[in-house]
Amino acid sequence: MLGSWQELNAVATIPHCLDNIRRTGVIENFRRLTEDDPPGEFLGFWFADSDLYKTLEAIGWEMGRSGTGQWTEVLSEVADLLERVQESDGYLNTYVQGTAGQERFGRLEQSHELYCAGHLLQAAVALHRGGGDTRILAVARRVADLIVKALGAELPLIDGHPEVETALVELYRETGEESYLRAAELQVERRGQQTLTGGFGPPYYQDHLPVREASEASGHAVRQLYLAAGVTDLYLENGDESLLKAMERLWDSAFGSKMYVTGGHGSRHRDEAYGDPYELPPDRAYAETCASIAALQWCWRMLLATGQARYAEEMERALFNAIAAAMATSGTAFFYSNPLQLRTGHDGSSEDAPSERLSWYDCACCPPNLARLLASLDGYAATSDASGLQLHLLSAGTFATDTLTAVVETGYPWEGDVVVTVSGQGELAIRVPTWAADADLTVTGATVLVEPEPGAYLRVACEDGARVRLRLPMTPRLIRADERVDAVRGCVAIARGPIVYCVEQADLPDSVLVEQLRLDASASITEERAPDDLTPVRLRLAAIARPLETDLYAAYQPDLPAGTPITVTAIPYHAWANRGPGAMRVWLPVATDR
Repeated sequence: MLGSWQELNAVATIPHCLDNIRRTGVIENFRRLTEDDPPGEFLGFWFADSDLYKTLEAIGWEMGRSGTGQWTEVLSEVADLLERVQESDGYLNTYVQGTAGQERFGRLEQSHELYCAGHLLQAAVALHRGGGDTRILAVARRVADLIVKALGAELPLIDGHPEVETALVELYRETGEESYLRAAELQVERRGQQTLTGGFGPPYYQDHLPVREASEASGHAVRQLYLAAGVTDLYLENGDESLLKAMERLWDSAFGSKMYVTGGHGSRHRDEAYGDPYELPPDRAYAETCASIAALQWCWRMLLATGQARYAEEMERALFNAIAAAMATSGTAFFYSNPLQLRTGHDGSSEDAPSERLSWYDCACCPPNLARLLASLDGYAATSDASGLQLHLLSAGTFATDTLTAVVETGYPWEGDVVVTVSGQGELAIRVPTWAADADLTVTGATVLVEPEPGAYLRVACEDGARVRLRLPMTPRLIRADERVDAVRGCVAIARGPIVYCVEQADLPDSVLVEQLRLDASASITEERAPDDLTPVRLRLAAIARPLETDLYAAYQPDLPAGTPITVTAIPYHAWANRGPGAMRVWLPVATDR
């Protein structure tokens, strides 16, 4: 499944992003700054540069993955523009450079200057690692050198949108230049002084408390998660235990009481923000795509820092549900927000909450963010250390260390068998999901060091030719939310393996609306194998349909006898809205009587 996403990304998503970046004028913003005539009106949002940079990052990872050279001309064109637009001291931001009255670093709570710079730095690292590019890396280093100089003691400022922190750390890793690491530390240490106010207040900008004191996920969800990723990156380089402890507390808040069952983050449309603990309304879930991507990136860093399986499990949850739902099967249409419920009659004309995925957005941060994640996805599947190889995402493929090569065969997440054949010698660790209470293990040519335990890693010492077979139970199950989630009390969600399911109006007869359904939680759930890749396994559940005691749905609801039995088809949440607009629910009320 990971591989098919990466192929789709290369064939459709990256070219789609490039086409739309040209169409909307992002490239033109750079080009006009190279001309002698006075610059025209800036096109797009003031942070539009970042859309290009994220797409460049996707290209870099794709070059490293597949060795493709199909974007050589694009990279040459962009490198030429960047070199020509960049000022002599390294400054580069087309909005500030091309808009009258804008002052460098003059409005960092709003300007996204360091946010854009961070995405350029990350693009440069990906292009250098993936394809050996040095031109864009040189541009990025001049930008970073300016940040080191100008935002050191001279201008003790921070950006209103965290992102540059992790980018500076990555650039340090790529170049060995320690001043970049110091600059990232300064950005983190300056947080929490309430210097950023603007219209939304310090929490929105992650400036309300120092990072070591903040224990609750709050404010703009993407900013919170990007900052957390950057702080964790710092810990991984400087070993400051106080940073890790702070991130563990923050993680418990974000993932323990403020995350949707799909792996979505952010329950408030206003400010695209986290709400209170357990404030998780399914129909008003904002769950921005970029937030789920940022959450995965943070979990990856926490996994590297601690080795704990729970971080890999949350990566998987987001990947197969919230992130997968954000892109259509074509790879060219996207959700910005990802609700867990769409009501009958929903007015989906708003770009903020559409009924279907859109091909592009005025604020187009999510599509190129998906592109860069999918292009780098194979890098999240496994790690190695002195002890051996660790498999975090249960994906088919070949994974190797200096002493051990593991060939993984699996149909996961649809099938529960994971078969690993080992060449060489060493320790193999395989993550066992928390829902896999009855996992079964068979090994030949290997010694079991740690038995399979839900939410931990199975560990096996392998000899050459060893074969490890882990069978995960894929029995469908019903999930109940914490009682403090008022919005879904009395409801259940449906899951099979790591996949969360939903009921979509397209699978119901015309005489029944989604809002009428009440599940029979005591009845068995059966599986239905589907012939397509979109929904390989559908689920069939018993329910009753009740008349709706309101006139609000009169235009949609035919006459229906009370308590009409019905068999409901549930499809993977990530597959919804691929058959046209229509109502959908993840959380379904349970029938208390018939």
